[in-house]
Amino acid sequence: MKSYQKLTADVPQITESGEDDGKPLCHQKLSAWWLGGGLLTVAALLSGVTVWVLGQIWWGQHGTPPLTKCVSIPESLRFDCFPERSTVVTRELCEARGCCFVDGDWPSGSARGVPWCFYPPDFPSYTLGSLNETELGVRGFLTRKAKTYYPRDVVKLQLSVEFETDARLHVKITDATKPRYEVPLDVPPATKRAENPLYTIEFSKEPFGLIVKRKSSGTVLLNTTVAPLFFADQFLQISTVLPSTFIYGLGEHRSNFLHSLEWNTLTFWARDVPPTESFNLYGVHPFYLAMERDGASHGVFLMNSNAMEVVLQPAPALTWRPVGGILDFYIFLGPDPNLVLQQYQQVIGFPAMPPFWGLGFHLCRWGYGTTLQFYNIYAFFSQAAQWNDIDYMDGYRDFTIDSQKFGTLPQLVEDLHKHGQHYVMILDPGISSTQPPGSYWPYDEGLKRGIFINSTQGKPLIGKVWPGFTAFPDFSNLNTHQWWLENLDRFHSLVPFDGLWIDMNEPSNFVDGSTAGCSQEELDKPPYVPAVLGNSLSAKTICASSRQNASVHYNLHNLYGLMEAKATASALVKIRGKRPFVISRSSFPSQGRYSGHWLGDNRSEWKDMVCSIPGVLSFSLFGIPLVGADICGFSGSTSEELCTRWMQLGAFYPFARNHNTQDVKAQDPSAFSPAARTAMKTALEVRYALLPYLYSLFHRAHLQGDTVARPLFFEFPKDVATYSIDRQFLWGRGLLLTPVLEPGVNSVIGYFPRGLWYDYYTVRACSPSDHSGENLKIAAPLDHINVHVREGTILPTQKLGGSTSVGSGNALHLIAALSQNANAWGDLYWDDGESLDTFAKGDYSYLVFNVTQVRRASLPCCGVTSKLPTVVPLVTNVIHSGGTTSGLAESVTQSVCNPRCL
Repeated sequence: MKSYQKLTADVPQITESGEDDGKPLCHQKLSAWWLGGGLLTVAALLSGVTVWVLGQIWWGQHGTPPLTKCVSIPESLRFDCFPERSTVVTRELCEARGCCFVDGDWPSGSARGVPWCFYPPDFPSYTLGSLNETELGVRGFLTRKAKTYYPRDVVKLQLSVEFETDARLHVKITDATKPRYEVPLDVPPATKRAENPLYTIEFSKEPFGLIVKRKSSGTVLLNTTVAPLFFADQFLQISTVLPSTFIYGLGEHRSNFLHSLEWNTLTFWARDVPPTESFNLYGVHPFYLAMERDGASHGVFLMNSNAMEVVLQPAPALTWRPVGGILDFYIFLGPDPNLVLQQYQQVIGFPAMPPFWGLGFHLCRWGYGTTLQFYNIYAFFSQAAQWNDIDYMDGYRDFTIDSQKFGTLPQLVEDLHKHGQHYVMILDPGISSTQPPGSYWPYDEGLKRGIFINSTQGKPLIGKVWPGFTAFPDFSNLNTHQWWLENLDRFHSLVPFDGLWIDMNEPSNFVDGSTAGCSQEELDKPPYVPAVLGNSLSAKTICASSRQNASVHYNLHNLYGLMEAKATASALVKIRGKRPFVISRSSFPSQGRYSGHWLGDNRSEWKDMVCSIPGVLSFSLFGIPLVGADICGFSGSTSEELCTRWMQLGAFYPFARNHNTQDVKAQDPSAFSPAARTAMKTALEVRYALLPYLYSLFHRAHLQGDTVARPLFFEFPKDVATYSIDRQFLWGRGLLLTPVLEPGVNSVIGYFPRGLWYDYYTVRACSPSDHSGENLKIAAPLDHINVHVREGTILPTQKLGGSTSVGSGNALHLIAALSQNANAWGDLYWDDGESLDTFAKGDYSYLVFNVTQVRRASLPCCGVTSKLPTVVPLVTNVIHSGGTTSGLAESVTQSVCNPRCL
């Protein structure tokens, strides 16, 4: 009989059943029974007899007990047979499931370690029948003979494997007899079978499993033969070994960028909670990127929106454990990490191109109190986009203004616009349900149109959020999109906002489930509950049994933020006729097409600043490049030193916003000493000078899925020292940021990969090109953040002044950082900064710059498109190991049309 092999991660293959090594299971435990004496011995013997009898019955039906087989399974390859956290696992419970039991040293309620209860080599699973060729791949059926311990096993499954492209494999497992819920994501279909795939796939028939290898190296990327497949109605599980321990993604969680594989369980269920380790947070992204031992990279995406867990263990291995839907996998072969993300985004969609002004500095506070206080802040910052939190509302109700405190808000926003500034306001999805009939149009009209999420009784589910008792719009219903548009349009005619901040959209609920509670049926009380915060799917959200247009909330919960973002972006386009600017808290794959993201309600603590970098880098993997954390922290009072350092770091978040809560110390730059304000201003001036470079990076992200904030290993995949770095990051390929993340220091240690790195401020070379990468200690006084330019890079920059407008008329500059052989290149994408579809319409300029020698600053360009014939001065600074050469790039000014395509 075939078996699940007792593998090492390096030698994945299918073998016959392992031989008995003669060692008794739990021999130390058996010896302990004879030491107790008396009643303890009698009780133990009775318990043993009971277990033996039950075991004989079970194994009489299912096969030979695996006692001697179990002990030979390495601890790192023990796959948990009893993942329920609410139960103390005993031998009786474990063996009743037909699994091996070896007790360990982790107490009940602690973080899990090596499983006590794990699958034996011959645990029953599915059998693969014959495979048939299809136009895109193969199709077969899986059958299960023995029932599992979860209810409603699906006995017959359909397996579909499609070779969609040379670098993309699609594996889908679903019920063969009836349809199941599938994620309603708009995925482009494959049209023909890959001709020269980078992968091979092998199948194990009994028990079923598949092995995916990289054709060029033979590296095993997936091997699901190591543990049984489960496919019950509300419990699915599939495991695989991994080719290395370098795993990234799997969000949204607060952790290091490189995940720990020490029995690490990650839960996926959108939740309103301040970012905390080990908790499920605001968004859900079941995608991981893996670095292989030779520097190649691949990615895996499970397109499933149900609650789930991912278990990482040191084999290395990974287990997916969703509680609904289907198993729908995409595997991306890269082979470098940049290509993996491009291939992933070809499936989920490339991110939207943000408006140019959205890349400037943003300023917000919950607690401005009045329009006058708000005015005093924005008058101090002539370039910042200004925001309002929920205190502008009347009773925290959407689409209203507090006439006493914010009655002059419309006039204030008009004044902002006259000065070239922009305005963003918050909206929450909860709609107040307690106003007198006829007095609150959003609820009255929503009730009339039937656009709210309903309870199992068919009436609007009522929860409680900031305005009190609320109903929740159902954004899976297109009628809700129209209602949302009309509300926004009516409100925009009063307050002409430029962008929207959608918060509380997990959706958050201050009562668990609803004011009437939830049902006791299987959707609200599933047979298995993943390790969600609160131990219930309704904890601080609405009932899983709630009814929506597309499905039940059990299936759609993790999509709520995505669906709201889609409705909001669409409405902004129709209202303003320009690129939408939307920032959302909750997110799901493809969210980048509609919004950016901020990392939630962090704290004014050094640790939170440190954690923001892996958060930003993770969302770069998820196809949401417009991302940042609340600079200086949201809750609690910051210190001057912390806020100064955080403003320096935050100046290089792709989305840069300073935001804090009410009733704490103000933290906008004007609240600090002149020295601190100067340091903050200096960092922001660097950001503003580099906006043409940043804007061009976003164009590459929009066009082909490149990252903006980039992990170092993306550029140096052969340098293993970069794999765990998450205290530094790159902008694109050419700019290295090394912030200070600790109090009371005036230096920082940064890793510099092989090559020349030029100090952005002094243009001095930092590391010789013939060196391997190394850690260097560099000066970092309180008024300084270290920025280094990579050799071979040309940075387009702009002269400071005016506003974040491409039409400001400021001269553009080029900084060329030459390599040792005197080469450099760079590019610039430039359009009017806000119009829709400029690239598709050809209303842009795209320039590619090259330098091939030190003595000339002649930068030939190519691929130039423009609408205006006027000349733009491009001043160059050519940085090389011998110094700096400056001058006007005559060849460029003679041939390049004005890139301000109006």
